[in-house]
Amino acid sequence: MLRYTTVSAALILQFLLTICTKNQSSAFIVHVSILPASASVSASHERTYPHPLKMSVDNNDKYLTPITPDQVKLEIKDPVDPTALSQAKEIIKELRTSADETKSVLKGTIDPAQLMKVGKKLGDLPEDATSYIATKEECKAAFDGLNDVERNSLVNIHARVLAFANAQRLSVQDCEIDIPGGKAGHTVSSCSAAGCYAPGGRYPLPSSVIMTAVTAKAAGCDTVILSSPRPAAITLAAAHIAGADLFIKVGGAQAIATMAYGIEKENEFGPAVPRCDTIVGPGNKWVTAAKSIVQGYCGIDMLAGPSEVLVIADETANPEVVAADLIAQAEHDVVARAILLSNDQATIDKIEQAVGDQLACLPEPNKSTATEAFKLSFAVLCKDVDECVTISDAIAPEHLEIQTKDAMAVGKRCANYGGLFVGEHAAEVLGDYGAGPNHTLPTGGTGRYTGGLSVFNFLRIRTWMRIDDQKASQGMVDDSIVMARLEGLEGHARAAEARSLTVEPAYKTAKK
Repeated sequence: MLRYTTVSAALILQFLLTICTKNQSSAFIVHVSILPASASVSASHERTYPHPLKMSVDNNDKYLTPITPDQVKLEIKDPVDPTALSQAKEIIKELRTSADETKSVLKGTIDPAQLMKVGKKLGDLPEDATSYIATKEECKAAFDGLNDVERNSLVNIHARVLAFANAQRLSVQDCEIDIPGGKAGHTVSSCSAAGCYAPGGRYPLPSSVIMTAVTAKAAGCDTVILSSPRPAAITLAAAHIAGADLFIKVGGAQAIATMAYGIEKENEFGPAVPRCDTIVGPGNKWVTAAKSIVQGYCGIDMLAGPSEVLVIADETANPEVVAADLIAQAEHDVVARAILLSNDQATIDKIEQAVGDQLACLPEPNKSTATEAFKLSFAVLCKDVDECVTISDAIAPEHLEIQTKDAMAVGKRCANYGGLFVGEHAAEVLGDYGAGPNHTLPTGGTGRYTGGLSVFNFLRIRTWMRIDDQKASQGMVDDSIVMARLEGLEGHARAAEARSLTVEPAYKTAKK
């Protein structure tokens, strides 16, 4: 572990806790900069320690670095790793270049032979693999091979996620209103093909299979394609119960490219893969980079970054429970982030102690991962719960837990977050494993303007209008003529005049 210590009282200390974010239109990363409250920042004194390094402030060895409210400052940075972006572009270029030099791949789709080559080269597929697909029979066999406890848990989680997704779908319906001389409305319909990514890295994530594929099915998508590298049996089983139509056994940029551009025809390595209308699901930096490349060609849910939890706790909070939740988040990844806000120093101290006690008996590799993540984590002593809420809203955490008196009232005062977990017993981990709401949530401060994955990511709201009574519509026609000319769009004005019962169109009078 690299550490940095103060060398002068006059030296301004700074370190960046870097987290990735998502944004469908303009990607960025939110950095949380931590500065001593008494420091006056100037260009000559500012020192930056890039992620993932953490600086030791005055030899502080706490798991949750203590800082003051004034030390939390947000900066907007570009999120997509430039090296990963360059590599993702090269991978996609390789996939879309035919291995047979005598022909080219039609319409820029993925060459299946190249997909097999890249998949083996990057470790997604074993060297003796003959297909990029896990068949439905393989997925069903994996499901049938689970023991009763495992199978029942998967069935229960699937049912709860499906029930919530169905309720979301029913919450938005077709509508129709009267307009002068006719009707107007909107229709709600799903996209045709959905691509769902499930990480296959440090730990298998069958829960991500459920959260993405089940939600797409509930939205009404005709085809749901799942991608995950080196799938474990539980991942294949989750794909079975989720009803995935195709399972592509590759990950990273190659998976995103395959779902975005498709495979045109059935071939010796597997079936055709339709181009997905939208691609969802969290992944590593190459997944994020590839999603940033294909967005626009198809839709994406988000550019998801490292996971994060923020807990607002007062003196009524159970320190052991809060510590357990912070550790649960920290074990996700070495760049995950656990944040504690409290109005009570004694509570912060008890939680810090509990974190140390529980980490000491956590098995490996979870212990090492969580310990590393705590180097990016911190605790803030606030003057009251209101200040906790203010800071939380500025951070807009992915997961927000409220463990205070009148927790629901405090939660209702919070404006920015991905998912809200109210009270001691509403553990964030219950959201991870299928209480119902989706666990794919906005990270890196983007909860300020967007929400988590839902059926709405797969739905299109399409508006329509018709005129049944031309005479009754004349007020709208007249208004349109006036506004078009105010905007300098004479063609628009004349198109409206063509519907007028009182005004001769200018294109007719111009001929006279």
